[in-house]
Amino acid sequence: MEHLERCAWVLRGTLVRSAVRKYLPWALAASMLAGSLLKELSPLPESYLSNKRNVLNVYFVKVAWAWTFCLLLPFIALTNYHLTGKAGLVLRRLSTLLVGTAIWYVCTAIFSNIEHYTGSCYQSPALEGERKEHQSKQQCHGEGGFWHGFDISGHSFLLTFCALMIVEEMAVLHEVKTDRNHCLHAAITTLVVALGFLTFIWVWMFLCTAVYFHNLSQKVFGTLFGLLGWYGTYGCWYLKSFSPGLPPQSSSLNLKQDTYKK
Repeated sequence: MEHLERCAWVLRGTLVRSAVRKYLPWALAASMLAGSLLKELSPLPESYLSNKRNVLNVYFVKVAWAWTFCLLLPFIALTNYHLTGKAGLVLRRLSTLLVGTAIWYVCTAIFSNIEHYTGSCYQSPALEGERKEHQSKQQCHGEGGFWHGFDISGHSFLLTFCALMIVEEMAVLHEVKTDRNHCLHAAITTLVVALGFLTFIWVWMFLCTAVYFHNLSQKVFGTLFGLLGWYGTYGCWYLKSFSPGLPPQSSSLNLKQDTYKK
């Protein structure tokens, strides 16, 4: 438990900083552009991470929203109830996960439809021999063909959105004090470590996507959708009263904010 607490202390000190929330979106956008230029101008040699079957891609990235959802659910519930003691407020804050699920579903559906309506079926990856009899990606692949359309990077979208959402929700740790409750302390410490490592995996795999997969325009659109999903919620909608709201703050901080507003 001592090693776990040390790890949580480091992650907490790193990810909970306001500077991280402020600059991470810009860092992701810049790294996507830099990685894409590297891929176009001086491609890196193939490696384990350039293989789509690598462990991180198969067991984490492919189900990135499921991992994010399952770890944020108990984290939001425990920290928000600890701070407010109000079940209604906790349920309201948990609805951020429903909003995130809707954003994930709608965006991936949009990407799939764009690839479908801009694509065609070919006999080989070199785009030789168009097979016009196959009008869908599923039918094309089923007949051994290769579908080529505008494939917006779902990885760039989802990893951007998930990493930013986790960092936003972890901001509540500024207010959480669990020293008097051993069980709660152990649970939140474990979740902090899990969410911290998950965030680093998302950022690392985002960088791998930038240097190994998709073309520049596909990654630009994917990252843009992820940034818009984050900013549209945490930067705009969640500031309104008719929303799931932002992570709760202490009463003393709220009092200071009210004083500043006056």
